[in-house]
Amino acid sequence: MIVLLGFVMILVFMALIMTKKLSPVLALILIPTIFGLFAGAGLGIGDMVMDAIESMSSTAALLLFAIIYFGIMIDVGLFDKLVDLILRFCGNDPVRVVFGTALLSGAVSLDGDGSTTFIVVTAAMLPIYQRLHMSPVVLTCTAGLINGTLNIVPWGGPTARAASALHLDANAIFTPMVPSLVVGLIVALSFTYFLGRSERRRLQKNGIAWVTGSGDATENGNDTATKGSGRAMASVAAPADGGSHSASDGDDGSAANPSGGPATQALVVNQFEDEQQGSSALTDTALDPNRPTLRPHLFWFNLALTVAIMVLLVVDILPLPYLFMIGTVIALLVNFRGVKEQQDELASHATSIISVVAMVMAAGVLTGVMSGTGMVDEMASWLVNVIPDSMGPFLAVITGVLSIPMTFFMSNDAFYFGILPVLSETASHYGIPATDMARASITGQPVHLQSPLVPAILLLVSLSGVELGDHHKKVLWRALVVSLVMLAVGVLVGVVAIGS
Repeated sequence: MIVLLGFVMILVFMALIMTKKLSPVLALILIPTIFGLFAGAGLGIGDMVMDAIESMSSTAALLLFAIIYFGIMIDVGLFDKLVDLILRFCGNDPVRVVFGTALLSGAVSLDGDGSTTFIVVTAAMLPIYQRLHMSPVVLTCTAGLINGTLNIVPWGGPTARAASALHLDANAIFTPMVPSLVVGLIVALSFTYFLGRSERRRLQKNGIAWVTGSGDATENGNDTATKGSGRAMASVAAPADGGSHSASDGDDGSAANPSGGPATQALVVNQFEDEQQGSSALTDTALDPNRPTLRPHLFWFNLALTVAIMVLLVVDILPLPYLFMIGTVIALLVNFRGVKEQQDELASHATSIISVVAMVMAAGVLTGVMSGTGMVDEMASWLVNVIPDSMGPFLAVITGVLSIPMTFFMSNDAFYFGILPVLSETASHYGIPATDMARASITGQPVHLQSPLVPAILLLVSLSGVELGDHHKKVLWRALVVSLVMLAVGVLVGVVAIGS
């Protein structure tokens, strides 16, 4: 009964957030509470939830102060020069911008930490997406897909957990999987290319004429070109009937709704900023070159401070929440001298802070109920027992397939320390080595990284001003394809064995 409740709870939760019947925060709290009571949790449900929330407090603190810190850096103009540099490199072609997002995501993902990747990528790229009037859902899809694919590096969490659970060397798991990783990245980059193509078509359909590889934009057949010099410009051809263009064409996400009449022949993207769908947590005012928070005379100090924090983050000398606490204090004291200015700066990021921290804490309700009621253990046991003996030789492949939904609906710790050892022990009777089981188990990571139980993905969608359901609609099937391709390549090259 509890197994059925667990699966129904997950299905109801996903259906509600993907159809936008409930916001993620409400769904994360309400649905587990109802199903937990049906599962017999009683008054003990409070202790279950509080234990889970306590374990997530450091994550919430990290996200809170990281948002404040990078919000300050954007407000004072630290990333303006980087945005202009990337714009000059990518031009104003959406295909090149999306591909640049993928490359930046891949480079930063090598540190093995999703939160760091999404903070840096969002801070650098989201202003560009807004200037070019591109959908932020494309950004979250690209960053999430690339980061998830690279999440199997040996210093990352999943491979380390698999190695620890099965008492293996992490490099012995990862190195033979390099061909799978390479092919997976090729597939992921191919998806980003087509995302860029789709975004370019959507923008052209809405009357925005883009000049590939250039900092300029012109109105179709018109000489009214505006030199970008790093500032992306676009001209919007007015529809013949003077009506408005549709901003969305299904899977292409959402953006602004430009409209105009015959007099509207050339408009810069900045004129549409107020019409952007939603607002981002980091860049609500970042597009204004005359914003009062700019501190050009402190550029080098802010750059040095940010580089120092990134270095300390990588070498892992201080706990990350405390590191960003100290960085935030220094940034506030130097850039905003008065108490009133400091309070105003903190208040300007209050909305984004509340949303992301609330979502992290709400996720504690789901994880607490699933673990406290025994749903996770019972669901895992059921999945292991339901595999028929005749499928035993294919347990490595089955493990790879199971890792896709199971690491999405439960934590990596629950899967790698609770389920993988049981599957591996069973597989040993069919001559399948533990290393092969470990390799198969990490192929589901592209999907895992999109889970609402992963704080980093909650940070990404919050910073980008994107609904979690919209992100899932665009990214999940692509991540599923990447995971299956990585598993298939592992089987083909012989590093994920078929038993006897």
